[in-house]
Amino acid sequence: MYKERDLKAMQDETPRYNYFSGWVERITNLRSGNTGEIDGCTKLYTLQDDQGSIVTFTVDVRTYFVDGYKVGVGSQITCYYSTNAPVILIYPPQYRAVVVSQNLNDRQIKVDRFDQNLTSADGTLSLSISSETNIELENGQSFEGNLAGRDLIVIYSSSTRSIPALTVPIEIIVMCP
Repeated sequence: MYKERDLKAMQDETPRYNYFSGWVERITNLRSGNTGEIDGCTKLYTLQDDQGSIVTFTVDVRTYFVDGYKVGVGSQITCYYSTNAPVILIYPPQYRAVVVSQNLNDRQIKVDRFDQNLTSADGTLSLSISSETNIELENGQSFEGNLAGRDLIVIYSSSTRSIPALTVPIEIIVMCP
C-alpha cells in the first residue's frame, strides 16, 4: 500500500501527459459493473493507428473536446491522457481521455504542465503570449490568472525549430484541478 506522500510524489512526476492518434474503430457505451446497465454518460472509444496498434479510451463528462468536436466512427482523432493516472492491466490498453482533438493539418496541440517560463514539462515547447492569444477556461470563460505551473491545452499553428520550440499560441485552455 502506498503512503500518502508517495502518491503525491507519483502525481508530481513528469511527463504528465501522453497521447495516442488514430482512427475511431468503435464507440460503445460503458456498462455498470454492478448492474450491467448502460451508464449513458461514459463511452469507450477504440482507436487504431497506422501501425495497427489499438488503444481504448474512456470518455466521460470530464473529457475536454477541442472545438467541441463531435466524434464518430471513422474520425481521425488524438486522445491525451495523464501518465500519472492509474490504469487497469488489460489488452488493448485502456486510459481515461483528458482531452480529445480532431487531427487537423493547419494546427498543433500540446497538453502539458507549463513552468514559470511557460516551457512545457517535457521541455519541447515554450510559449510567447501575444495580445491575440485567446486564453480561457474549459467552460469557455476568460482566464485572468497566471499561467505558470498550470496544466494547459495549447493550440498553435507554427513554431520555431529550436529546442524548446517557441510558439505564439492561437488559443490556450487552462485546465483547473
